Amino acid sequence: MQAIVETLFDMIYLSTVTFLGFKMLKEHGGRRQYALYGFMALILGFGDAFHLVPRAVALSTTGLADYTAALGIGKLITSITMTFFYVILCYVWRERYQVMGRQGLTKWVWILATTRMILCLMPQNQWISATPPLSWGIYRNIPFAILGLLVTVLFYQFAKKSEDTAFRNLWLTIVLSFGFYIPVVRFADTIPMIGVLVIPKTCAYVWTVWIGYKAMKIGK
Repeated sequence: MQAIVETLFDMIYLSTVTFLGFKMLKEHGGRRQYALYGFMALILGFGDAFHLVPRAVALSTTGLADYTAALGIGKLITSITMTFFYVILCYVWRERYQVMGRQGLTKWVWILATTRMILCLMPQNQWISATPPLSWGIYRNIPFAILGLLVTVLFYQFAKKSEDTAFRNLWLTIVLSFGFYIPVVRFADTIPMIGVLVIPKTCAYVWTVWIGYKAMKIGK
């Protein structure tokens, strides 16, 4: 039952975000922010597929234990693509609100993203191990969480200041995604039921993508 429900949920998620991503790339009409948003959605979908597809195969066949290496490599790829997701979202912020200057802020975005990716690539993560160290799961997510917080604050401040109703809840989707993600990183290995939080986390990302798609369709 778990294999069926989880696989169905994951396939709907991947199909939804990639479909919306392609639609935005096709229909952005020269509006750079939506072209970026579409590309961001595709990175989200294709990146997560590297982890979710092997997981679906594992659940449907001989079990997760027999796919440790594939799942670990998939998590590594997903970690990198999720980092780029937030970098691109920062550029969406610049385009949407016509932010000029603030190059120091953009530099910090890249510093945090680069630090996160370097930490992800360190062998101490033991991605293909059945028991990767929790400590490195925390280390690599510190700059990621700071990056997410930075993007959250930017969208909250500028959407409020600009009375941007289309993007007024974008900051909330980021807060929710991290709010559900952090307990999974910290406790899922010792309390397996915590892993169920990936479902609302995933829904938060779908909401993020939907906000951009809906804004494009209504011309905001």
